[in-house]
Order: sequence, then structure tokens, then C-alpha cells
Amino acid sequence: MIPSSFPAKDEIARLTAGMLLEIGAITFNAREPFTHASGKQAPTYVDCRKLISFPRIRSTLMDFLSVTIMREAGFEAFDNIAGGETAGIPFSALVAERLALPMTYVRKKPKGYGKNARIEGVMTEGQRVLLVEDLTTDGGSKLSFVDAIRETGATCSATAVIFYYGIFEGVEKTLGDHGIQLLHLCTWWDVLAEAKARGAYDSETLSEVEAYLRDPAGWSAAREN
Repeated sequence: MIPSSFPAKDEIARLTAGMLLEIGAITFNAREPFTHASGKQAPTYVDCRKLISFPRIRSTLMDFLSVTIMREAGFEAFDNIAGGETAGIPFSALVAERLALPMTYVRKKPKGYGKNARIEGVMTEGQRVLLVEDLTTDGGSKLSFVDAIRETGATCSATAVIFYYGIFEGVEKTLGDHGIQLLHLCTWWDVLAEAKARGAYDSETLSEVEAYLRDPAGWSAAREN
């Protein structure tokens, strides 16, 4: 079923943030910060993979993502939906089903045997491909996936994610310079606003999270000394 009518963008952001909080996909902990892949510390953690275990929320968010794609990129803008290995694979399949389009997925690197492919499924020259992932931090992994798609002769001018950090400078410019439009449902700022509205965490924790969002590098550096 192709969705066509849903709430405005700001309401989608609020509802998405609330759903992520409801299922525990969001964790705030300023006293025992999380160490991210970059090695930097943060009082925030998001795990969109949890969504696959909650059918009602999963279905609603995939409807939200599908309608966001059509509203912001176009109703007939794509011929193929590609998921990024691994977290993007289930979400790309669900979006492809809603948009009635073929689904493929992109490996992080060639599998090292057989055809040594990075693209799984059928992707053909000239197809307009949308890359779907769970989230975007600094956008780095998106560039690699998009380059692999373009090597097939297909085009890729957009990526759609459930969650966009929205706190690091230059991400959208970096993607834009690479010819990629970023589509997303919510950011850390939306989550913080909804957490405050719900009283989901104590005021001290929320203050620390806000301080981190305003200066991620400074917040992390202060805790390394």
C-alpha cells in the first residue's frame, strides 16, 4: 500500500522521537557516557535496530519515511531502493514494498569470493537509486555506499534515514557536494524536545545532553582530561 497522506514534517519528527523513546531505542546517560565508533564520548545513544521488533511502530515509521521520500524527493523519483549493509537492509525492504519498487542492498566491502560483488540483487545502468539506512552521523558511510551504486552505472542522488544526528557541522554540505540529498524523520534536537515534554529523564541529565548537542567535541574533550 503506497502511503499518500500523513502529518506535517514537524509532527512526524515529534512522533518519531516519541516512538524511539517509547521502545528504549534512545538512551541518555551523562554519568557513564557512551564511547562511539569515533572514540569520542557522548551522553546519548540511539539504536534504530530495535524498531524491527515493534510491528506497530515499525510500520508507522516506514509509512512516515515513504511519504517523506515522496514529498521531498518526488513521487516518481526512483526506480530502485537500496539498503546499506546491515542496518539499512530491513528498512529498505519495507520502504521498497510501500513504494512498489525493486529492492537491492549494498555491502560495506566486496565479499571476497564468487563475483566479489558489493551490490546484491538486480541494479541496472541508468536506474535512479535511493539509498536507505537507519541513521546518519557524519555522512561518511553514505559516500562509500553511493559510490558503489554509481559504479554500476546507476544514479544515486538521495539517501533516506530514520534518524539524523543533526549536531555535526558540514554533514549536509558534504553530502550535497557529493550530489546527495538527505531525507530524515527526526534529529537529536527533536528527541531532546520530546524527552523534556515527557519528563523522560531528570533535569540534570537533560541539561548535560543539551550541552553535548550544542558542543559535541567540547563535551567529549572535557571528559577525556
